[in-house]
Amino acid sequence: MQVTELFQAAHNAGNVAVQAATIAPMIVQQCANPLNDNSEVQRQWLVNDGVCGFASVIVKPANCKFAKYLKEQGLGRKHYYGGLSMSVFAFNQSLQKKEAYAYAFAKVLEQNGVNAYVESRMD
Repeated sequence: MQVTELFQAAHNAGNVAVQAATIAPMIVQQCANPLNDNSEVQRQWLVNDGVCGFASVIVKPANCKFAKYLKEQGLGRKHYYGGLSMSVFAFNQSLQKKEAYAYAFAKVLEQNGVNAYVESRMD
């Protein structure tokens, strides 16, 4: 499979995973006393996309064909621990959506012989 076809297959799998994901909404509250969570709730917001965060697909080594393709396309940058990091910028700030995309993307890469894994963190 050509790298462009592999990227498209991984991208499509990521988007399908996001559509299938069940997102747990987040509720944000403003309490009367910001230092006491048991104080009266003054305002409340529902965030349907869930908690905020970041997700990236890490491809190793950075000189493999797929990593070079990502770099040429402006989609990857040097990862701190080696390899190339492709950040998931889509899906607003939703950690769950970004992770769903990244894990599905990395799975397709792994199934096609590219060493890839996911890093994520809540913001």
